[in-house]
Amino acid sequence: MKKITTLILTISTLGSYCQSKDRVEFSIVEANKTTSIYIDKNTDPLIVWAVNELADDVKDLTGKRPEIIETNTISKNGIYIGQASSDFFKSKTIRKELFNQWERFSIKKEKDNLLIAGSDVRGTVYAIFEMTERLGVSPWKWWADVHSIKKENLTFQLPRKGINTAPSVQYRGIFLNDEDWGLQPWAAKTFEKEAGDIGPKTYEKIFQLLLRLKANMIWPAMHPSTKGFFTISGNKEMAQKYHIVIGSSHAEPMLRNNVDEWKPKIHGDYNYFTNKTQVDKYWQDRLDELKLGQNETIMTLGMRGVHDSKMEGAKDLKESIAMVEKIIVNQREMLSNTFKKPLAAIPQAFVPYKEVLELYDNGLKIPEDITLVWPDDNYGYIRRLSNLEEQKRSGGSGVYYHISYWGRPHDYLWLSTTQPGLIWYEMTKAYENGAKKMWIVNVGDIKPAEYDMELFLDLAWNISSIKSDGLNGYLKKWISREFTPEIATELSVVFEEYYRLASLRKPEYMGWSQTEPTTPIQLSDFSAEESLNRIKAYDNLIQKVDSLDAFVPNQRKDAWFQLVVYPVKGSAYMNHKFLYWNLSATTSDEKLKKQYELLASESYQKIKDLTDFYNIKLSDGKWNHMMSMHPRNLPVFDSVKKNPFSKETSIKTDRIYIQANQFNAKEDTKEYQWKAINGLGYSNNAITLFPFHQHIFKNKKPSVSYEFEIKESDNYTVEVRLMPTHANNFDHEIGIQIDKNAIQYFKINTKDREKAWKENVLRNSAIVKLPVANVSKGKHTVTIEVNQTGIVLDQLAVYKTAEGSSYEIPVK
Repeated sequence: MKKITTLILTISTLGSYCQSKDRVEFSIVEANKTTSIYIDKNTDPLIVWAVNELADDVKDLTGKRPEIIETNTISKNGIYIGQASSDFFKSKTIRKELFNQWERFSIKKEKDNLLIAGSDVRGTVYAIFEMTERLGVSPWKWWADVHSIKKENLTFQLPRKGINTAPSVQYRGIFLNDEDWGLQPWAAKTFEKEAGDIGPKTYEKIFQLLLRLKANMIWPAMHPSTKGFFTISGNKEMAQKYHIVIGSSHAEPMLRNNVDEWKPKIHGDYNYFTNKTQVDKYWQDRLDELKLGQNETIMTLGMRGVHDSKMEGAKDLKESIAMVEKIIVNQREMLSNTFKKPLAAIPQAFVPYKEVLELYDNGLKIPEDITLVWPDDNYGYIRRLSNLEEQKRSGGSGVYYHISYWGRPHDYLWLSTTQPGLIWYEMTKAYENGAKKMWIVNVGDIKPAEYDMELFLDLAWNISSIKSDGLNGYLKKWISREFTPEIATELSVVFEEYYRLASLRKPEYMGWSQTEPTTPIQLSDFSAEESLNRIKAYDNLIQKVDSLDAFVPNQRKDAWFQLVVYPVKGSAYMNHKFLYWNLSATTSDEKLKKQYELLASESYQKIKDLTDFYNIKLSDGKWNHMMSMHPRNLPVFDSVKKNPFSKETSIKTDRIYIQANQFNAKEDTKEYQWKAINGLGYSNNAITLFPFHQHIFKNKKPSVSYEFEIKESDNYTVEVRLMPTHANNFDHEIGIQIDKNAIQYFKINTKDREKAWKENVLRNSAIVKLPVANVSKGKHTVTIEVNQTGIVLDQLAVYKTAEGSSYEIPVK
């Protein structure tokens, strides 16, 4: 986790590591001594809150709470916390190091004191939570019930030179979305009954979590199930209290929640062509409200439909572009007139989401001080990034990313299974191409997306904290913090396989159905052999989770269920339900058919039992109504009935499987080199060109070569599987050459909503097939070259053309 490499709990747990010459210790609690915390009497209230959280965290760990004392000078030995401008940092180099910086902080030991300083209020708060996490306190202490394990002594260890750090990305936050089945009913019926909605009490807990995760921004929940953020008394005041920046989604310009706040019977049509006066007044009313408060905001500009739909009224693309440009001019005039500031001093964002990206690609002009927030394709693959010219824009750029989604071709709202390697790759690529201003991740209901959410925000804070081969180490440190180091290695294997299996097919996609329009479930493309192997793989995960349970401290059992048991077993049983249901269609043995049908039915019941436990018994009912096993009531979540289908299965022979990192030769260029990313792709070692800057190769093209041996002459197909990444101009291209034959070229990009794109995102693979006639017995070479960076190779297969492709290329 955020520098968990230095996670220290007590002297007794440090061992030889503690003796490093590069590190120093600071004792917080010993047998008869508790170090006091000193703050400036003029300390900002948010810092005072965070200091009290630190004191409470120490008490949770040791049973002893440090005293908090006001002072204006460093005299007695202790922990001194404040902004760099605090009186007791007057003569220190700290003030010079942090002057005029954004959210930078410093933690250092000087003599017998620990000095914790931030360049501003949030920077100081982040420093405090950096310390608590290094002491072993999880940011998820409340949100996932990661209760502290008691210690007699508590020692903080840090680098001898101290810690001095600032965020990689300026604005870092989450979008609460599709909250209808978890966060909203839980808040309304369990946690905040007095508001009957996601109100200030719920937002307070969310904002506290964000600060512990070093985030600073929220796009509030905005579905029809939820009242608009600004319409509930206390919400905006809570954001102000916790210094959280308020923004809004791609469909909510000028911080207006259209779904709840635009009333057609009062306002008329949400159409700027026919109803400009009412729309302008609607936007201006929100600005007037904000003018009276002191909230930090980022204004989303432009206009779409009331919800997630295109702008009303335009006849064609040209008319749409002209109107959006006009709207942005008008919106900026409102901002300038209302806040009496230069436009460059008012943070603004433009999110070219879905059809709006088409407008931008066809010439829509956006003033350069507005931040361009590039969206992914809703399935984790960033649709576009700033080119070299766009990277010069003063407003910079950012990313709007999904780890939860409602929509075509299928929702994934239930479990969080986006492969961490994909998050790492896409966000690191974005950063290297200038996306440093704003990162927003759609987390759905927050739970059960805890791990992916934290990974995303950790990268936003420090993009260099995880290297291409460091995801497993990151995961082990997270497991050590959340549960115990004793199970870190074994549980990391479970999680890696959990994400890898889901990368081939998420649990929500196992019914082979689609949404918008919703289609019924059908037989999968898995063969009987693949189904049995996949069942076995999930059985192994269940068995491993059960075997590790005994090593989890009792204080962490509730967290264990939320963070491990429910997602791993839920995913396993959803796979079991459909895989057994599929197998029942492949056999004519009635006894075996009934056995498969019974196993499928039992799997559904196991998901129900897990979910009931989550809502009713877990943490004494704290999370009641948080977990739904059937969001949107889609067919995939139903119990399966007697299988009406029959399916013949064929045994495929002489198939050659190659993982992309198993090349026997490669051609790099001077600037770009082939390298594997551990934890990416179904191979878990997909390869791509480093660094990730967008670059097209005009002359010599980088390539990788693989050898394979044919045992029987025949017609064969060479199949190449790539991650379905995108290029700005839809021009990713690979060349495939067999031996010395002519190279053949393939375009591999798809556009959103195309049939091929839907297939690609559902299986996280873009597939290219090259038939080769009369392949002779013996050894052969396949060479794959790429025309630009951003192309990711995952797996290859060679098989007799007559036998056809398989759904899975297994990893041996």
